[in-house]
Amino acid sequence: MKTKSIIELLTLSSSLYILARDTELLERIKELSEKGKDEVNKIISDSKLDENGNELEFVDKIVLKTHELREELNEKIEELVIKFYKKINIAHVEEVKALNEKLEKADMAIALLEARLNKLEKI
Repeated sequence: MKTKSIIELLTLSSSLYILARDTELLERIKELSEKGKDEVNKIISDSKLDENGNELEFVDKIVLKTHELREELNEKIEELVIKFYKKINIAHVEEVKALNEKLEKADMAIALLEARLNKLEKI
């Protein structure tokens, strides 16, 4: 009997957890939908005029807003790509400097070996 009660309590607690989690999800969806509704209402209430001075229709306002958001997104992506490229470029510059230093050391070692070889040839 005790095992059955424990299993029932575990089942009940897991069910309550799932319901609580679903409730949080539903509240989050509600918040997002209200924000979205507010944005749509804001777009509708804004008076946008076309080149002839006529007010744009709802679909045209949405298309215009979508275009603006697309431009903002492209700008943000461009900024992030530039930052990323600068970081990568710095890494490449440092690698090039390190390789140049190795090349200089190798040139000095070769010059030293040539001097020793010349000295040995004279003997």
